[in-house]
Amino acid sequence: MVTADFWRGRRVFVTGHTGFKGSWLALWLTEMGAQVTGFALPAEHPSLFEQARVEEVVTHREGDIRDAAALESAMQAADPEIVFHLAAQPLVRFSYEDPVGTWATNVQGTVHLLDACRRLGSLKGVVCVTSDKCYENREWVWPYRETDPMGGHDPYSASKGAAELAIASFRRSFFDREDGPLIASVRAGNVIGGGDWASDRLVPDIIRGLIAGEAIPIRAPDAVRPWQHVLEALGGYLLIAQRLGAGERDFADAWNFGPADSDAKPVRWIAERLMKGWGGGEVVMDDAPKPHEAHLLRLDCSKVRAALGWRPAFDLDTALDRVVVWHRAVEDGSDARAICREQIADYRARMAEAIDGVTQ
Repeated sequence: MVTADFWRGRRVFVTGHTGFKGSWLALWLTEMGAQVTGFALPAEHPSLFEQARVEEVVTHREGDIRDAAALESAMQAADPEIVFHLAAQPLVRFSYEDPVGTWATNVQGTVHLLDACRRLGSLKGVVCVTSDKCYENREWVWPYRETDPMGGHDPYSASKGAAELAIASFRRSFFDREDGPLIASVRAGNVIGGGDWASDRLVPDIIRGLIAGEAIPIRAPDAVRPWQHVLEALGGYLLIAQRLGAGERDFADAWNFGPADSDAKPVRWIAERLMKGWGGGEVVMDDAPKPHEAHLLRLDCSKVRAALGWRPAFDLDTALDRVVVWHRAVEDGSDARAICREQIADYRARMAEAIDGVTQ
């Protein structure tokens, strides 16, 4: 289980803590008593980081992971026991506009982090977050396993595949000592949740349209993705980090965290389900020419199920309901941090039930 006893008082370094996933992770960690230092670019506006006042509960350091010296200086000052690397250029379509920046951030930034980790005296484990899009996508119906080839058509996907190769290389070259820190990579599906305001991403675009009462343009309505709530992915990352922190070398590897096969749904289904939950809205098809994006993508999570007993605690309907509840509450003036903490507490209880159901 994700246990506060492991995290209480533990020094944790999180890159990308001003982003959507990083903000949720920082809130979860600090709720369990961890001492969190975050290193990231300034938060965008609006952002969960601002809405939930994450800066109040962490040691906040602004910086760019492409700046190796600044990153290492922040890490040395924090002297972490566990590192979560989430900082990235996270958007497929933007990677066509800035391929050089995408590769510099996602690949060289990861190399900067791993190289700095070599000189941290207290470090026990590193969890590097990449993407389900790191695989060479053959547009087939079979889900991808951790042993499948890395690849990627677009600059974003290819950069994540390349980051995985760099992680594996550092693990074998520099972190293979019996007494050394352990390095894992984690690959999640399309995460959704309250407080995601990223541009050019389906669920945030739908939420913006619903709040504004405007028609919602969607592209590739039949594209299928492995949708999952952000807490599903983060719960898996925390479980892996606990095993690394305990010195369990078998967990220094690559891991998929995805939804049940039945929750890999097309874009059109997601839009219709969110509008139903919101109680209104309409979509329009975006027929403008667009760069290539994968049409079909699924993850095989049998490895983590066997090793950890992990499985999704939310089905997709529940995950989408949590998105609507979060945004409705914030629109009505509720405290964003309090809503996050309520949803984290609810998820932790459901996660415990889900894992217990597998292991019995």
